[in-house]
Amino acid sequence: MSVAAKKRAVYEDLCGLPENVVGGIIDDEVLTAPRPSRVHAAAASRMNGEIIPAYDFGRGGGPGGWVILMEPETALGENIVVPDRAGWKKERVTSAGATQLDFRGSPLDLRSAFFRHGRSRPGRQDAPLCPPRRETLVAFRPDLRTLEVFVLENDRWVVAGAFAQSAKVRAEPFMDLELDLSVLWLS
Repeated sequence: MSVAAKKRAVYEDLCGLPENVVGGIIDDEVLTAPRPSRVHAAAASRMNGEIIPAYDFGRGGGPGGWVILMEPETALGENIVVPDRAGWKKERVTSAGATQLDFRGSPLDLRSAFFRHGRSRPGRQDAPLCPPRRETLVAFRPDLRTLEVFVLENDRWVVAGAFAQSAKVRAEPFMDLELDLSVLWLS
């Protein structure tokens, strides 16, 4: 008995997803997750309010020089993901006209990515999807009020730091900024 070949996911498969779903293509498979909860959206918005001024605009002594976007559709090789936030060095962003920026044409330099797909893939990490030149990944879990930092060591992701509740964090990839976790959580 022959086994039917698995259909390879294509970009058009993502276009047909309902608006209340975020999807990506990982290892030729469409993976979906519900849009973030209000708790997640509130904490992510507050975290962006802390990070973007320093990394995008250089305020408060931050490094500046980045273009940071929320939920950008991002190509990582053959995979297409929608991280909560991703950043590129400004020199890696090209203009494709007055109203469009091209991030695919240049090599990506992800500053931080928070993939929700990991919860729908038991036993698999999304961390290896990051380009090899990035050696840190941040897992942000507002429902648990935690932030974990992973580093790549010998092709394995190892926890470099775990922070919770009201910790004041200065950790990769945000070493230039002390992040007070207490401002992220609603009450």
